[in-house]
This record gives sequence, structure tokens and C-alpha cells, in this order.
Amino acid sequence: MCNDAKYSGFSITENAIMWTGDGEYLRIEAWGENSVRVRSSMMRERLDEDWALLPPAESSKAVIRKDEDTAELTNGQITVIAKAFNQPEEGRCDCRLTFKNQEGATLFAETERGGSLLLQSRSFLSRPGGSYRVKASFTVSESEHLYGMGEYQQAIVDLKGHDFELAHRNSQASVPFVVSSKGYGFLWNNPAIGSASFAKDTMTWTANTTDGLDYWVTAGADYKQIESQYAIATGHAPSMPEWGLGFWQCKLRYWNQQQVLDVARGFKERNIPLDLIVIDFFHWPHMGDFRFETEFWPDPKSMCEELHDMGIKVMVSVWPQVSLKSENYSDMKQRNLLAKARHGVDVGMMFVEPCQFYDATNPRARDYVWNKCSQNYVANGIDAFWLDEAEPEWSTYSYENYSYYRGDVEKIGNLYPSEYNRGFYEGQQRIGRDGDIVNLTRCAWAGTQRYGALVWSGDVGSTFQDLRAQITCAINMGMAGIPWFTTDMGGFHSGVIDSPEFRDLLARWCQFSCFLPVMRNHGDRSLHTKTGKEHIYAADGSPRLQSGADNEPWSYGDEIERIMIKYINIREHIRPYVRELFEQAHVDGQPLVRGLFFEFPKDEAAHSITDEYMFGPDLLIAPVTQQNAVSREVYLPDDGNVKWTELHTGTIYDGGRRVRVEAPRDVLPVFARNGADHGLSGLI
Repeated sequence: MCNDAKYSGFSITENAIMWTGDGEYLRIEAWGENSVRVRSSMMRERLDEDWALLPPAESSKAVIRKDEDTAELTNGQITVIAKAFNQPEEGRCDCRLTFKNQEGATLFAETERGGSLLLQSRSFLSRPGGSYRVKASFTVSESEHLYGMGEYQQAIVDLKGHDFELAHRNSQASVPFVVSSKGYGFLWNNPAIGSASFAKDTMTWTANTTDGLDYWVTAGADYKQIESQYAIATGHAPSMPEWGLGFWQCKLRYWNQQQVLDVARGFKERNIPLDLIVIDFFHWPHMGDFRFETEFWPDPKSMCEELHDMGIKVMVSVWPQVSLKSENYSDMKQRNLLAKARHGVDVGMMFVEPCQFYDATNPRARDYVWNKCSQNYVANGIDAFWLDEAEPEWSTYSYENYSYYRGDVEKIGNLYPSEYNRGFYEGQQRIGRDGDIVNLTRCAWAGTQRYGALVWSGDVGSTFQDLRAQITCAINMGMAGIPWFTTDMGGFHSGVIDSPEFRDLLARWCQFSCFLPVMRNHGDRSLHTKTGKEHIYAADGSPRLQSGADNEPWSYGDEIERIMIKYINIREHIRPYVRELFEQAHVDGQPLVRGLFFEFPKDEAAHSITDEYMFGPDLLIAPVTQQNAVSREVYLPDDGNVKWTELHTGTIYDGGRRVRVEAPRDVLPVFARNGADHGLSGLI
């Protein structure tokens, strides 16, 4: 109870406001340029984990004012007003926050009490073990547009009016950073399983089990400034090496050394550019062995040497599962390097064989796994790693039943993909590969971008509906601060290589992939005429995981081969432009794939376009997302003075209009902004 009605609860330091009352410790602190961090805890004075955030620059200085019941912190373009409400006769103390921009306009505010409703803006509900279910509630503008939040498999771009699970799943990467058209970015800096809701006039964030509340807010004049400040706060993506700019080839799965070499030679014989080839999963004896199975890979070092002589880099798949039969399982279990089931059988996933995930939140476990991979892969010439299963993919997603070194999965589980990628990134740094690190990964959280993570969208279906969803996934991943993004060309599931319908889809997906950060072919293919699955046995007759049908450009008939080669060569042609875009991502945090709203924020129609995007500032990409379509309608945005050149025909259009353009199967509608075609005229 508050016994002194005149006591506001505020105390001030150089860069922070603290408020106490009713058991709560609230801290509002300048944290980076034009940004603030808010932390709140119950019955403990400080939360020490920084989670996704990096330490702020020391030059960040706040201007702070305080009177009897109000404190105000201004840091550049953002101001936070903390208003204390003390009601000793009711035994109540409270403090509500309002966030304003440099013009004094309200960006958003914590929800009001609501009179007799007694609403709480920061709610702490006790959980067993001393933790809390924490909910933060805000009043927001009804007219704002929201973007980001990572990858959710739905073809929406404006997140307003939608709810999101804060949890990772196969093909769902929950990155809790949202950007508003009103000029702010909001990071929910909490790795707990939870939810986010963006209703008409309210925004609500919930952590199911946590020690406290933690979020970060940045203000800016436009999306570019907000993304730049977010990258400073959570880390920049590294420089993309040259071999990340071209075409990558993969299938499920090359199961022996000779296949890999034969495919690489096939590319060279046909003069098809190829930067990297991927060796997919189950090249190992058991999950968690972290090595090649010798019977099928007798000399991986000579294989890599031959591939390198052809100018091809080599990536190998690594899964975080450790089989109970693995040669490393007993040792890792003894050393406490594995995740732990709290109840029942200590198994996290049942795919091929029962396994438990290695605990990437434990630095000793990260070092253990990296050392195995360095000895068994890097020493044999492997250049990069495919960090699959990065969510990780629990068999039942029973988050409450598993624990890590850093805490229970329900409490800190969303951190896993960052720590998984961190282990390999820091390991590669230690062996001198700085500037040459790219690791393909299936999931990300806030800050994962700083660990050289190329996120792909998971095991999505081979349908046009899935293709449409990847467009908005790419846009919102970029807005969530993850600029390196790719997909399985053609989708992963159920692609039938002799199906006319799938060949049409593959042609359109190939065109889309050409204008993604990384152009990568992969998928689990089959045939109509037979199962299409190659059954594999060891010399002793024991089975190995089957392999899918062929997935090379020449596997789909002459027409599709010509289309794939055409767009692989277009990708080669735009390498200088792609290099520029990756540099913008590295230096300034800018996404490569941008919603139309990003470049044209004043064009209201651009805010809700879901099937087009900007590839950098100059090229508008309009993928064909309907089966057997030979034309499509395209919206051309405008900022008052834009001319768009359609690169297939050379036709020039004014912005701010819809046009229908021809799009035969080998043509992707691409438009150059104000003549910036990067030499593509006549090639599309």
C-alpha cells in the first residue's frame, strides 16, 4: 500500500527513469538512437538479460524532466511520458506510459484504467516456480498499417487485425518486431512462448511464462530509418560472400558422393552457372553423429576438392537431433548437453529414430557440436552448413514439457534458433572464415541475422497458394529485420516432376526465386509413373532413408529446362545489383525484398498489395501466382513522379494505376523504376 499520496515513486539517473509501486519495478531507459527500452519486474529490482538487444552506444544521451507525478524522457526523436497515479485510500499505485514522436504526436500509449473496469496495462499473473504470465496492453491508432513479425504462412502483408502465436514451428519463424506506418518499431524483447494481437485500436503482447516485461521502441521518419536503427540495436547481417549471389542446387537427397559429382558435372557440361551444391540430411549413420557415413561417402575431401576446382562451394545439412543410437548420445547426455523432457520419455522428436535435441542455449554444447562438425566436415572441405530443424521441431510442440540450460522452453524457447546459428557462426569465425559465412537455417528470432543466417521458409507445399504466401513471408521477414531469406523453389512437399501442373508451378517459382536474396532449388519430388522414391540399402542389407526423384533443371523436360536456365542466367546478369542490395542490408539494415509500401509510403493502395514486391529500390516484381495463367494485373505505385518500364516489352507506364500485362510461361512481369533496369531490358 502507498502511504504517502505525494510520493510519485520516480527516481532518475542520467539515461533512465525508474518507478516503483505496488511491488513493481519499472525502468524506462534510452537505448540507442531515437529509441527506448522498457523493463518491468515484480518484486525484483532488475532484469539482467539483454536477449536480442546489443549494448547501446554510450553516446546515447537522454533529456529527462520530472515533476510531482510525471516523468518525461526524450531520446532524439522519441519521448516517453510516465504518469504516476497514487491512490492510498484504495491501496493502489500505478504508472502509465505514453510514447510520442518529435512532433509531439502520440505513437501509442499504454491502455488506460477504464474507470471502474480497473484495466491493467502491465499485467503480472503468478505462475508456479516464481514466474509470471505477463501481458502488455496498448492503445494504438486505428488507421496504422503494421508489418514484420517474421514468417507466418498466410498471404497477408498488413498485420493489422491479426493475431500471432509467439512460437516457432516448421515453416513458422516468430520474430517479434513490428513496424508501424505511424513511425515506430516495436520489439517484444522476450523469448517466451506467447502471443501478439493487433486489433483495431489495441495492441497486446503476452508471455506465458517469464520473469518480467521487456520491450524496445524506436521512432523514425520512415521505414528505412526504423530498420536502420533496429539493425544497430540487434545486429547487422554480415557481408554476403560472392558465392551467395548466384544459383544453389539441392534435392532430397543426394545420398552418395558419386551423385553429387555427377550433378555438378552435369551443370558444367550444360554451361549452367552454379555457385553451390547442397548435401541434404541422412548422409550420416545416425542423427547426432555429425559426420558422413563412410560406405556412401568414402572420400568427401577429394569430392570437395573436385567441386572447388569447378568453382562450386559445398554445403552440408546438420540437424540438432541426437539419436539414442548415436555414437555421441551417451557422452552428450552425461555432460548435460541435451535438452531435457520434464515428464515422460526423454525424447524430443520421433523421425526415423527417437532423438533428443542438443541444447544450443548451453555454450558447452555449442562448442561440442561445432568441434565435431569442424573435425568431420570442415576438415574435409565443407564450406557452409544447412542448420535444419532450427525451431526445433518438437514432435508435439509441447513447449511446457522441455527444458534447456538457459531455462524452460516455455520461458526462453524462442531463443533457440539464434543460439543454434550462433554456435556455428562463432565457430567459423574462430577458424578465420569471417566475411565468408552463410548458414542456411529454417528458423530465426530477433537478432539471428547477426549470425550469418539465411532463413528459408520451411517445408511448404508445392501449390500456387503456398507460392503466394512466400511473397508476404519474404516481405515481413525483411521488415522483421531478417534480410537474408529464401524458399524451396517449387515448394517442398508433393512436387510431381512429370505433372504438367507442377511444371507450371516450378517455372513460376523459379522466376520468383531469381529475385529473392538467394536463388535456391530444393524439394522432395516424386513421379506419377512410380513412387519416385529411390529406396536405399547399405551393403549389409539394412535400409537407409529414401531419396526423392530428380530435381535438376534437366529433370523437367526441354521447356522447363530452358526457363530455368534463362532465369539462372538473369540472376548472373544482376549480380552487381544483388551485391549492392546485400551491402545495404549489411551496412544499414535494409531489406532486399520490400513491400510496395516501403518505397511508396504515401501511396495508400501500396499498403495492402500482397502479390507484388520491390527487389531493392529499382525493380518491381509481380510473380504469376495462378495455374496456367498467361497474363496478370499489376498495380504500379506512385510517389508523384514515377515512370515504370515493363522489361519484357519496353512499354512505359505512369505510376498510380493498374495494368494488365502479358506473362507467358517464360515471362515474369518485371518493371524498372524510372529507367533503372540494370541491363535487364530484352532479357526478361
